[in-house]
Amino acid sequence: MNSNPLLVFYRLFWAAALMLVMDTGAQAKASFSFNFSGRPSRGEISVSPTNLYLDSVGYGFEPDTNLITGDGCITSTNPFYFSVKLPEGNYRVTVTLGDSATASTTTVKAELRRLMLYHVQTASGKSVKRTFIVNLRQPEIPDGSRVHLKPREKTDEWWDWDDKLTLEFNDTHPCLRLLTIEKADVPTVFILGDSTVCDQPFEPWNSWGQMLPVFFVPKIAIANHSESGETVADSLAGNRFKKVFSLMKPGDYLFIQFGHNDMKSKKPDALDQYKADFKKVIAETCAKGGTPVLVASMERKAGVEGPTLEGYPDAVREVAQQEKCALIDLNAMSLVFYKALGTNLNKAFVDGTHHNSYGSYELAQCVVDGIQQNRLPLAKYIVKDFKGFDPAHPNPVGTFYMPASPKQSKVKPLGN
Repeated sequence: MNSNPLLVFYRLFWAAALMLVMDTGAQAKASFSFNFSGRPSRGEISVSPTNLYLDSVGYGFEPDTNLITGDGCITSTNPFYFSVKLPEGNYRVTVTLGDSATASTTTVKAELRRLMLYHVQTASGKSVKRTFIVNLRQPEIPDGSRVHLKPREKTDEWWDWDDKLTLEFNDTHPCLRLLTIEKADVPTVFILGDSTVCDQPFEPWNSWGQMLPVFFVPKIAIANHSESGETVADSLAGNRFKKVFSLMKPGDYLFIQFGHNDMKSKKPDALDQYKADFKKVIAETCAKGGTPVLVASMERKAGVEGPTLEGYPDAVREVAQQEKCALIDLNAMSLVFYKALGTNLNKAFVDGTHHNSYGSYELAQCVVDGIQQNRLPLAKYIVKDFKGFDPAHPNPVGTFYMPASPKQSKVKPLGN
């Protein structure tokens, strides 16, 4: 055996360099074609129910799912998850759904229950192809800093920050045949807000921000950076705005909704500081070539009896007027919606502040209608079957159906 120290050093050096190049290539790979039918075409990766996710492989099903090989597809009696290791960015995802032997119904959610496809039905022996855009993010910021994640974001909410794209296939009979993923150069709608906006990880909690993607064609990305318990000052101090601004490009949007937590401050100048912080992020958004959109916070359930957010919705309206920004008055629309529900008001809420899937789906429609009413260029990306929304005539709560995701919790989100 050759024990020349210099020769050993060079061998180790080049081995390490080769491994680094291989790892970098794997990390940079951002285009995949997966086949779940058992009959892959050339260039496709064949996936079976036994292919559980391994970091070393970079794709696979998440554990604890009862996967079944269907007729030309993979299905399950329960919701199931498939993950692919990817860098942060926007991705165009195309799925082919359907079972050759029976009818299928599939709802697709991404990351932490972001609604991508809703109740897609296929007849027996038929398949359907659908495309949507998923935004992936990680905590790192190019200047070496990081988003200040809360403990829950490092555990229960990690799927929103990890190095994987995770898709949930749900509904009465979800059937997956093909899946392709590729980088997408599209405008991004960034969202920053609190627990009434963020991607809630557990049933029955939900927010309008995680319902929003289903209302847009696959030419725009929704990047929801909101987090439970946040004030606008918290999100500035925690580098959440900094992270968004590090990614923002001309033509992007920033939707901003805060107030539920801000109004709890006892500082004498709290409201003035709130308005100053809004103006600060508006200026930065415009400097980046983006379009700021202010959202006046929806009322709490008790708001039907009298305002619960003190002067904060009015402050947002005032700032929007002063800065000549688009305003979506979700505060006013939510009151119309709540009053229209009458004795069914409780069926839109989990507690006095947070909504369930029905409540958040209706509020998301209010936001989409607000985009149209403001005549934002963003409106051209709204799906064609959205015909506007009147909060005085919401969808009947008794007929609303949204398949529940597996993970549930009775723990209230931060910032109740």
